[in-house]
Amino acid sequence: MSQRMGTKLFISRLSFFTTTEQLKDLFSPFGVITEANLVLDPRTRRPKGFGFVSYESEIQAEKAIKAMNGRIVDGRLIFVEPAKVE
Repeated sequence: MSQRMGTKLFISRLSFFTTTEQLKDLFSPFGVITEANLVLDPRTRRPKGFGFVSYESEIQAEKAIKAMNGRIVDGRLIFVEPAKVE
């Protein structure tokens, strides 16, 4: 039985100055984004350097991983992987 990847991606090592809008723009060429959000520090309300992007289909999510994992964005090497769902 093969494991399904899912449509939600975890993006780490983002610049602390990345906005949700920039995250959407960065990942929109690979498919229709249903949700994009950055994790914020509760005290400072600034991004912590990681976030999530969800696509309509697994195929779109796979394309995004192949294209964006290990790329340099805003001078930082980012990692993109399927989000772990529990």
